[in-house]
Amino acid sequence: MSEEEVLEPLWNRNYVKVWTANFMIFFSFMLLTPLLPLYLKDTFGANKETIGIVLSGYTLFALLIRPFSGFFVDSFPRKVVLLLCYGLFSIFFGGYLMAGSLLLFAIVRTMHGAPFGAVTVANSTVAIDVLHPTRRAEGIGYYGLSNNLASAIAPALAISILSRYHNYEVLFWLSLATSAIGFAINSTLDLKERPLAKGKKKLSFDRFFLLKGWSEGATMICYAFSYGVMSTYVAIYGKETLHISGGAALFFMLLSAGLILSRLVGSRTLREGKVVQNASIGLLISLMGYLMFALFQNPFGYYGAALMVGLGNGHMWPAYQNMFINLAPNSQRGTANSSILISWDIGIGLGTLVGGVVVEHFNYQWAFLTAWLVNLTGVIAFFAYVRQSYLANRLR
Repeated sequence: MSEEEVLEPLWNRNYVKVWTANFMIFFSFMLLTPLLPLYLKDTFGANKETIGIVLSGYTLFALLIRPFSGFFVDSFPRKVVLLLCYGLFSIFFGGYLMAGSLLLFAIVRTMHGAPFGAVTVANSTVAIDVLHPTRRAEGIGYYGLSNNLASAIAPALAISILSRYHNYEVLFWLSLATSAIGFAINSTLDLKERPLAKGKKKLSFDRFFLLKGWSEGATMICYAFSYGVMSTYVAIYGKETLHISGGAALFFMLLSAGLILSRLVGSRTLREGKVVQNASIGLLISLMGYLMFALFQNPFGYYGAALMVGLGNGHMWPAYQNMFINLAPNSQRGTANSSILISWDIGIGLGTLVGGVVVEHFNYQWAFLTAWLVNLTGVIAFFAYVRQSYLANRLR
């Protein structure tokens, strides 16, 4: 690598903009997500199984739109696609303010998943486009910090606002405002003209999901399942079982601290090309974190697991995203991004749904043990097959 390549800037103007806009996406998202089970219970009297069904609809629609998002991002001007998706994502927050029944709320929440699924694909693909090739692996790692910072700040702020005002509408308005700011930031992007993915007479399945990454996607479903169970029920579990008032705020702060720390440390090894090493370390740390969360039903297990899962996922996620990108030609960059997010959505949706059923018919510990067992399955598959498959099929 030449000295000129080494000195290429990472934080260029467009990268800073999409990084900030991504922060706004997840800030507005995380203001609501941890507290929605409590909102549904307090406002509509929903039981745990109903909560799981209502909230899984969001992930289902995000999942359904992901494959088409990757295709449209690769086939049409990316800024146009990005702004359209971001605008719809922002507008839907207003729907929560008008949802006066559980059915109406479920419809709005479910439909909101579609623009969320699309905007996360479009924004992350643009972020990769504006990075210099020599800084791409590192930049993908730092890009995720915007999610992590939002996940650290937003739940704590939401819980503080709710404790003070006892009004969920304040949170809905704040989510609408922050997402609108992100849209305004992205509207100022200055993107270069790029060739669009055309020329195929017939659309193949590979235009919607990166087939070479099927094993990576299958294992990502397992990791997301575990996270879906834990993140969805952590607030209500802390309140009902551990009797920790406002514990979810500290939980998400510790989770995000782990994510941020591991991403900062892992970015250096990603720049050196140690993608598989980062993924391996992250998976093992996360696995121990989920086991701790399931076995120790006390503050030590609750908060300790948050830090460990954060440290693990902070290594695993950017490594996996680099794996998907490295398996795809440049013309399928959007498809590669949508593929990892499709896998994550399937896992989150299944975790939210199955977790609700297990909690309703058994208890929280059984739900968290189920999450750990599914995670263990993914980790075993990674070491038995996925690592070797990736090294044999990567393009760069």
